[in-house]
Amino acid sequence: MENKGLIIVHTGDGKGKTTAALGMAMRAWGNRMRVLILQFIKGSWVYGELEAIKTLSAVNDCIEIRQGGLGFSQRDAGAEEKHRRAAAELLRMAMEELQSNAWDMVILDEFNYAYSFGFIAVEDLEKLFSVRPAGTHLVFTGRNASQELIDRADLVTEMRLIKHPFQKGIKAQKGIEF
Repeated sequence: MENKGLIIVHTGDGKGKTTAALGMAMRAWGNRMRVLILQFIKGSWVYGELEAIKTLSAVNDCIEIRQGGLGFSQRDAGAEEKHRRAAAELLRMAMEELQSNAWDMVILDEFNYAYSFGFIAVEDLEKLFSVRPAGTHLVFTGRNASQELIDRADLVTEMRLIKHPFQKGIKAQKGIEF
């Protein structure tokens, strides 16, 4: 069976974009595919998926997750250049890893935020596509997916918010949001 790497986008204002990508990562891992997850924006926050992936990688080392960015709370005045540098560093890492051809799937979690905030340029997006090996799946998550990304994608899913506990004042729940 010939493997064609797909460009996949999970976007929209609803919950589940990262969760869907991590579900794909689990499926790929279960098929002994090599999966790299690079998290833009999330910074040093502790998420349940970090522990889960650490456990999976102990079983077989086909999956790895790396956090980058400064986190959502760092949107204060003067932080923009720090965000830009952090996004550029993760983008550089993504390009190096894609060029290494070491991965079957690379997930750029919250990339769409970094791109829509202007931390990543359209030329950088094009370079990502140009260095991606033909058999490597490339998955983008986050709200506000750009039209140029949607146009290049093979699969685009939009998560639409209908109802969320935040609307009732319920705070983020362990195991649900993080």
